[in-house]
Amino acid sequence: MNKQKLLGAAFISPALIAVIVFFLVPVILTVVFSFTNMSTSTGILGGEYQLTQSDLDDLSGAGVSDEAITLLQGAGYAMTDESLTAFETEFGKTRADELAQKFPDATFDSRRDMERALKELRTDPLRSTRERKAAAELFRQSILGQRYETKDDFANAVSALNISAADTQPLTEVAYTGWTFTTQNFELLWQLPATWRYAINTVIYVSLTLVFNVTLGLFLALSTFFLPDRIAQTFRTIWFLPRILPPVLYVMMWQWMTWDQGFISSLLAPLGVDRIDWMRHSAVHGWTVLVLINGFVGASLGMILFSSSLRAIPQTQFYAAQVDGAGRWQQIRYVILPQMRWPILFITSYQTLSLLTSFEYILLSTDGGPGRQTEVWALAAYHTALSNYGGNLEYGLGAAYALALVIIGIILSAIYLRFFNFRELVAKPRIEQ
Repeated sequence: MNKQKLLGAAFISPALIAVIVFFLVPVILTVVFSFTNMSTSTGILGGEYQLTQSDLDDLSGAGVSDEAITLLQGAGYAMTDESLTAFETEFGKTRADELAQKFPDATFDSRRDMERALKELRTDPLRSTRERKAAAELFRQSILGQRYETKDDFANAVSALNISAADTQPLTEVAYTGWTFTTQNFELLWQLPATWRYAINTVIYVSLTLVFNVTLGLFLALSTFFLPDRIAQTFRTIWFLPRILPPVLYVMMWQWMTWDQGFISSLLAPLGVDRIDWMRHSAVHGWTVLVLINGFVGASLGMILFSSSLRAIPQTQFYAAQVDGAGRWQQIRYVILPQMRWPILFITSYQTLSLLTSFEYILLSTDGGPGRQTEVWALAAYHTALSNYGGNLEYGLGAAYALALVIIGIILSAIYLRFFNFRELVAKPRIEQ
């Protein structure tokens, strides 16, 4: 490899590393996580093995025999070193020594038999029924509620209850509290009614906002194109403010204008209009404000890019059109718009993908309300994986939401490239062929 290639590789390596770390790795992790049941309850690094009382109702469906379930429910009572130590801590050494002497390594089938054995204490008897019941539970040999760090420890505990090896495997699967690979997330996406509501909301949000910001951006660019340079630059700077303002400050400005004591209500109150929260009063109000909030941000970017594209059109074409008697509208229709296909394709594609995946303005303004009527797909992914009211963050299901967005974005990009005839746009001019 010559020095030029080495130098080129050295210059491009930081960009390649950035692409791998900030793009490829997150995409790969999203794909992997989407096929897991990873959540707050399962943890990220793995889990332990534990059976609870509530798990017993699901064991039959998991293939565990009724005999094994019965053994788990009434595992019996035994005089072991661990149980005697616990008894000594609660009820004293004298009573524990007497029990160990009278019933060495004894086992009992029921709690009643264990309580009868406790009644035979003579040196310091347990006179209260409540005390005998509490003491009997210390000798209960049950794996319910106990945690086992490894699979072998859990299997040994199950085997000690005389449960067959055929039942041990399904019991182990039910008892595992860590994450596993599964396709259940995608089944839930298909079955949950909320998923379709989020999809419809996303279509509404992307469609309305995309039409608004692309159309407004093109209109602003065309309007300022025919203005004197100084006035046009001042106008573009003002319209670019929503793009450079911090999202929190920008949304706070809209909240000040739309809340029930804000600018809009104060302006309309003298006209007899009731004071309402214009952002969250209803779904229509919410969508209207969201389209305006995001639309002005997107329109400012479109205005700058379209303005740059307009300035690249040779002035001789406009002079020729004027000589032929073309007015402003005819110049726009026959000279400008045919040469704006590539900028319009880029803005449309970029804004579509941006609107599909961004949710910060919705989060800061309505947070999906009122009543989740403005909850879009990307915001649902965020709420599911990183912030929900239930407390159990479902990383796997949130990643499945995100993966669906990646796939939809790729499909839409391919459609845009086909619709705008990308090959013709990047082909060499015919004069050079």
